[in-house]
Amino acid sequence: MKLKNINPEELELMSYTDITYMMLKETKKTMNTPTLFKEICSMLDLSESTYEDKIGDYYTSLTMDKRFVMLDNNEWDIRDNHSVEIVMDEDEEDEVEEETTEEEIIEEEEVSDDTLYDDESDLDADDDEPLPLLDEDEEELDIED
Repeated sequence: MKLKNINPEELELMSYTDITYMMLKETKKTMNTPTLFKEICSMLDLSESTYEDKIGDYYTSLTMDKRFVMLDNNEWDIRDNHSVEIVMDEDEEDEVEEETTEEEIIEEEEVSDDTLYDDESDLDADDDEPLPLLDEDEEELDIED
């Protein structure tokens, strides 16, 4: 169905993005955000203040809608009219993520537990005793660099 064949009441029930989709599909031309929204405001007989108030939300809705793509010239088109080209750097192609087995993970955990204390002398029996608390009367020592 063409936009000009839709009566104003039905058009008012449609979302701005649906109207945009139909407009871009029918005209087969790309358009920038202000031009698209001006056309919609004209079709719906919306005021200039409504245009100014809603243009930001309209732009956001276009960016969120997967049916549309913004081109390099800041104009919108339907995604169906464009193919997606994936470009990879040579470095990315060479990098292959290696899978780690469960055994390797367990070995890494055991090593990291063993390296917590480099020297057995770090583990004294005195470590189990609580640290003495300072009395309120005792002053803290100032440590200078």
